[in-house]
Amino acid sequence: MTQTHPSGESWLARNSSTLIGLGIVAASAVLYWFAARGFDAGRGDFFYLADAFLHGRTWLDFQPGPYDVIPIDGHFYVPFAPFPAVVLMPVVAVLGAVTADQVESGINAVLAASGVGLCWMLLGRIGVRGLVDRLVLAVLFGFSTQILWVTTRGGVWHTGHLIATILTFLCLIELYGRQRGWIIGLFAGAAFLTRAPLAFAIPFYALMLEPRPTLPSTEVVGGYIGSAVRSTRMRQWLAIGLGVLPSIVLFFAYNQVRFGTPLESGYALATLPEFLERQRALGLFSLAHVPMNLDLFLLHLPSVIPAFPFFKPDGLGLSVLITSPGLLFASRADWHRPRAWWLLGATIAVLIPTLLYYGGGWLQFGYRYFLDSVPFVIALCGLAAVYRGGVGLGWRVLVAFGVVVGGYGVYWADKI
Repeated sequence: MTQTHPSGESWLARNSSTLIGLGIVAASAVLYWFAARGFDAGRGDFFYLADAFLHGRTWLDFQPGPYDVIPIDGHFYVPFAPFPAVVLMPVVAVLGAVTADQVESGINAVLAASGVGLCWMLLGRIGVRGLVDRLVLAVLFGFSTQILWVTTRGGVWHTGHLIATILTFLCLIELYGRQRGWIIGLFAGAAFLTRAPLAFAIPFYALMLEPRPTLPSTEVVGGYIGSAVRSTRMRQWLAIGLGVLPSIVLFFAYNQVRFGTPLESGYALATLPEFLERQRALGLFSLAHVPMNLDLFLLHLPSVIPAFPFFKPDGLGLSVLITSPGLLFASRADWHRPRAWWLLGATIAVLIPTLLYYGGGWLQFGYRYFLDSVPFVIALCGLAAVYRGGVGLGWRVLVAFGVVVGGYGVYWADKI
């Protein structure tokens, strides 16, 4: 017999959103695994780094590949931020590094699907009530952004993106929930230890907090209310800072142990192919790289070919206006609300260091570095759906177009 709530709703009705969300996660995991199962990136560095951590080392005892590795005195260091290896330590402890590497496509499929599930949860927290609207925006995130590409390709370059989006969604979910500063700080710090540009989002998390002081009565003068709000805000900001602090300490300690200085992250030491060496020689971060990155992000087009599928990417990049046109729905948010501006600020602040970075993100179908900003854009899309009363037909068509383009990316994953 179906149990009913005092309100008269059945258990199924009250939990329909959660059940649909779980179904979306399961379906996404299957689709991601199906897309990735036949591709081996051959670079499961994070699994071997997780194994090194379990054995008290910060280095690998073998060279995983010719590039993106730091050889020093017979040891081989992973230049990428270490938190993904920390996340994978339990998996490696159970399966072993080699087996975990062999089933990477399944692990990444679960990580990517978890991101889709958190996207679904965030949209609910923001107030997107229509289940179809939430589904459209979850599909936009999961299958019309570079999440699909990085999951399909796998490898050390891409796993960090999957974990970083999970951590960013967790920050935003907490901001639209209980707003516990120390939890936001912990997730934000872990995101920084996963994808360094996400450090630039931390001030915007602080600005997005909404203090809710408990007042002793309704007869309180405005000055007291203002003082209470300021006091609460300062406590929240302090809590975020304390939550971030362990990651900052670990960042400097990790560098010190590896390279003898807390200021060397390893990115300037990694082996590179010759064309990237020339790029890095202009500066690890430089205005000289901005035109290239803007082209890869906004302007880069595929080549036209005479046979199916008629368009061929070059692996350097592809305009986000082609891969993810549905993200433009974010422009329809309610710009009278401060949080919309803080989300836009986080989007831009996180993007700036990648536009200055030498790497460009190759090999890619789209501009994968933009993934660091995508959760903030998705949150803006959620605000737009609330403000506009849903996702209109035209926007749904753009999302569908992006999904088709994402399918092209899966097709080309092992051909470029």
